[in-house]
Order: sequence, then C-alpha cells, then structure tokens
Amino acid sequence: MGHRYRVRCAFVEVHELEIAGAWVFTPRQHTDDRGTFLEWFRSETVVEAVGHPLHLAQANHSVSRRGTLRGIHYAAVPPSQAKYVTCVHGRVLDCVVDIRLGSPTYGTHQAVLLDDVDRKGLYLAEGLGHSFMALTDNAAISYICSTPYSPAREYGIDPLDPDLTLPWPRDVAPLLSEKDARAPSLKEAEAAGLLPSYSACTAYYETLRIQAGHGQ
Repeated sequence: MGHRYRVRCAFVEVHELEIAGAWVFTPRQHTDDRGTFLEWFRSETVVEAVGHPLHLAQANHSVSRRGTLRGIHYAAVPPSQAKYVTCVHGRVLDCVVDIRLGSPTYGTHQAVLLDDVDRKGLYLAEGLGHSFMALTDNAAISYICSTPYSPAREYGIDPLDPDLTLPWPRDVAPLLSEKDARAPSLKEAEAAGLLPSYSACTAYYETLRIQAGHGQ
C-alpha cells in the first residue's frame, strides 16, 4: 500500500494503518509512585495526522461483558461519523472494516488491541466500519464522535459475515444485540445500495481539510 504516516513525539506515537483513514495513537505514559498520567487525546496531533480537527459532537462510553460483540456500525456519508476510541478498562479487540465501495482496500479489515495497559487510541474516518469484541468482563471504552447519533443515518453489517473473516477469538462465544445479529452481510448491504462510496468519502475528507485550511 506504499508509505504510511508514522511520527513520534514527546507524548504520542502515531501510526497510520493500511486502511486509509485509520490511525493508531499510542500515548507516552508517565508513571511514578502515585500512579500514571497520559494524554489520551490531543487535537493538534489528530490534525497533523488526519488533516483536519475531530470536532467533539458526542462522547460515548460503553461497558461490556466478555464476548460482547458490537458492530459493524457506520453512518451515511456525508456527514457520517468519525470516531476516536480508547479502552479505559479491560481489553477489547477493535476492528476497522473498509466498507467504502471503490476503495483499494474494500472488504478488508485491520484489528487493533485496545486495553488499559498500552492505552492506545484508534481514529476511524467517516465511512469506515467499526466493530469490537470485549475480551474481558467489564471492558470499558470511551470514544469521541464528530457528529451526534442519528438513527435514520445509521447502518450495520454482520460482524460474523464469513466473507469478512474478522479475527474474533474462537474461544470466546460472541454475544450480539438483536439488531446486530440481524444486520446484512457486506454483499447484501452492497446489493441494497447501503454502502458509502470511496469517492464520496474522499471528497468529504478533502472538504473537511479545506475548511480547516489544510486542503489543496
């Protein structure tokens, strides 16, 4: 996929994933006999990597028992919903799924382990699919969203779709909501015209960069 963005600074290491529009932020942690301090989010770092700010429109927090499988969730583009996710307690396996029709990496995924040890943050651009499984009881994640939840614009894809082969642990029984269990496969969502296009997503990203003064 060519050169990917990676930078290290005093407080965070930033790594762009092979799926364009997804980044991992690994904070530098400062620990002493009192405990630990870290910056789990810094706007200017996101702007440097992504090219525009992540506006805080909604902040979510979920607590899940082991095996809980949420997603694959996404929203219509534009404006869709960008997310910055971190695990504040326990451990989750988080999957970014490229569901953007026409994308060079369409139909692929990348998994990132989020936990309360490395305390990584995961940024997902608008139009990407998001799913995670709790690997521990009381796994808690917090995430910042660029737009509020809008039921009429929200969609889902089956996280157990065999064509996607997401790497959920075989020794953990998945627990899904009724809504997620009824979600269509990627092929079914494509046939129904429910997926965002890569061209619409990239055009929207560029609009956000221009508005932030970082576009061409």
